[in-house]
Amino acid sequence: MTTVNPPSGQPLVNREQSLHILRQMLRIRRFEEKSAELYSAMKIRGFLHLYIGEEAVAVGVAEALTANDAVVATYREHGHAMVRGMSMAAIMAEMYGKVDGCCRGRGGSMHLFDAERRLYGGNAIVAGGLPVAIGLALADKMQQKNRVTCCCFGEGAMAEGEFHESINLAALWQLPVLFVCENNLYAMGTALKLSESVTDLPSKAAAYAVPTASVDGMDVIAVAEAAGEASKTIRETGGPFFLECRTYRFRPHSMFDPEFYRSKQEVEEWKQHCPILSLTMRLKECGWLDDSALEKLEGEITAEITTAVEFAEQSEWEAITDLTRFVYSDPEVN
Repeated sequence: MTTVNPPSGQPLVNREQSLHILRQMLRIRRFEEKSAELYSAMKIRGFLHLYIGEEAVAVGVAEALTANDAVVATYREHGHAMVRGMSMAAIMAEMYGKVDGCCRGRGGSMHLFDAERRLYGGNAIVAGGLPVAIGLALADKMQQKNRVTCCCFGEGAMAEGEFHESINLAALWQLPVLFVCENNLYAMGTALKLSESVTDLPSKAAAYAVPTASVDGMDVIAVAEAAGEASKTIRETGGPFFLECRTYRFRPHSMFDPEFYRSKQEVEEWKQHCPILSLTMRLKECGWLDDSALEKLEGEITAEITTAVEFAEQSEWEAITDLTRFVYSDPEVN
């Protein structure tokens, strides 16, 4: 049995919200594990980047957002899509490349999109989502809508010009952007200390006169608290906020990654801070969860995943006659 160090962060909120948060993290973890299994079985092709270990960031930040807010994510975005309300079935069908996927199977794992839920990617290019977030936030400001655009990206994106250009404009124009840096220390496969001369990431945002905070990204309650304060500041001031979530992915960068850049011992040490096991332990300690309830929750999630896989398996491939559809704009085609 894995020994888990209890996080030292924020106290639990209430039972209902805490169990909801646990369910969301477990849904992401089990979905990702199933995705890895299906990828190995060659049911899912292309690239696959798993979120295992980082669930506390997407789930914690989601607690601070409303349905009217926007989310822009990276290619490691299955969890972000789920917490925005996208069904596992739509995600799984998309990864299968089937027409019932959220993008008709044309985007795949890295390009999940849902305008109704204001999820604007899934962006495959490192830092590519940052300018999109600026545009969304500028539109909201010009239309006088009190909404937040949450942009999630890895620490590797902070070495890109798009980050500096985007955060400069957000500060200059006072745009309501929540910059969430998911700092998992390795970007694709290079340690932060080997790729960036300044590893104090909040200081980079502070250089643009943007308020910042840093939080333990393995403690979902702490993330929810920090994101709540950040979004409150944005809604009150109308300007941006930078939040660093110090996290760690337990799996390689992608399914193709041989993972030579870090030791197995380091990964195992980080697993002692697993956000799901930590929260489970805390819920049990305060009497809000027992083994029977946890088993029931796991069963419900397993059933949800099974239904999603069956949906993807039964969905159709896109007709060959439609392959050029959407390549060029055609107002006559829906």
